[in-house]
Formats: sequence, structure tokens, C-alpha cells
Amino acid sequence: MTDTSLFTKFSHHVAHAAGRPQTFALACAGIVIWAVSGPVFGYSETWQLVVNTATTIITFLMVFVVQNTQNRDGEAIQAKLDELIRASQAENQFIGAEQLTEKELHHLREMYVEHAARKAEATD
Repeated sequence: MTDTSLFTKFSHHVAHAAGRPQTFALACAGIVIWAVSGPVFGYSETWQLVVNTATTIITFLMVFVVQNTQNRDGEAIQAKLDELIRASQAENQFIGAEQLTEKELHHLREMYVEHAARKAEATD
């Protein structure tokens, strides 16, 4: 990772840590501790509010971290696919297809299906 932003570095580390089994176990332990503490706090509204608020905040923040990670992964995969298309005898019209409108993408897909059907008929 060269010349990456602070948020990119942060999101990479957080997403990596969030996907670990230890993080899942820690989250489960936190819920168990919260549930077991229910009788101590009389299952009060404050007791319920603590877990609701914590999970909402964590979920809200993780959406941005996960989206950043997915965006970077998607762009990296797309760049690799574009390079494979350029290096092969595939049709270059597929390069950059992820930037087409839904209608243009549907039309491109129909053209591909028709081309593949004609090619299959020719080999039969």
C-alpha cells in the first residue's frame, strides 16, 4: 500500500480485524455478559438501551468501513479483469463495462449471448 489515505489504512485494518474469529468470539462474549447482567439491573430500559445503542453505533460505523473495503476490492478485481481482456483475444468492448448504464449493460449482454449462440451453432 503506497500513498494511501489514513481512512483507507484504518478501514483495511478494521475490516481485517472484524473478520477474525476472535472478534466474533469477543462480540458473543459481550452479548453474553450483557444478557447475564440483566437480572442485576432488573432488565431495565437503561440496560436494554445500552446494548441497542452500542450495536447501532457499531453497525453504523462498520457500514462505511466495509463499503470502503468492498469498493477497493471491486476496483482491484476490475483492473485485473481489464488487464486480462487487454492481454487476451477477448473483445475489448467489455473493458469498462462496469461504468455502463443498466440499459447499455443489458444490450451488451444480449449481444454477447447472441454471439455465443452463433458461435455454438457454427461448431455443431
